[in-house]
Amino acid sequence: MSDVHVLAIDLAKRSFQVCGTARGGAVLFNRTVSRAKLMQMLRTQATCIVAMEACATSHYWGRVAQSHGHDVRLIPPIYVKPFVKRQKNGAADAAAIAEAVLRPNIHYVAVKSAEHQARAVAFRTHQCFVRQRTQLINALRGHLAEFGIVVAQGPVHLREVVELLENGEAEAIPGTVKDIARLYLDQIDVLGGRI
Repeated sequence: MSDVHVLAIDLAKRSFQVCGTARGGAVLFNRTVSRAKLMQMLRTQATCIVAMEACATSHYWGRVAQSHGHDVRLIPPIYVKPFVKRQKNGAADAAAIAEAVLRPNIHYVAVKSAEHQARAVAFRTHQCFVRQRTQLINALRGHLAEFGIVVAQGPVHLREVVELLENGEAEAIPGTVKDIARLYLDQIDVLGGRI
């Protein structure tokens, strides 16, 4: 496999489509490989260009390929799409990546470090927890509105709900609904602490 100039990889979870091309662009092979075989291929392959569409897992595989001395190029998917010649499948996508990577004026995405990705995961997790807390608050407000208790939007106004439940002012609310409201409030507190 020393003739391989470009290894174009269409990433997936378990099996990957790998298209190897020669310096002139001729396709040497286009086959499906398992995760373990891809790892072995990157380890044993002579130094070449490893091209992938930029996606969630491409940064991991980019770091793996770089650790074996390969020149990694992550291509935004929008630049690969025009080169897909027939129906969309792994083989066609891998061939399109191989063709796109050799075009002039293609902009590449830099391979992110594990630390950079970890910061991004922390940020997205924070965003997710904030959305979940908002969803719980809105659901609780909706349930209470069914019993004539209207609470303003936002986490600050949850104190009003707590006071209503503790002071017994919400007599029209059945005990089951009060218990469920407390469940919501507990869950909102947990998420607030995590946020």
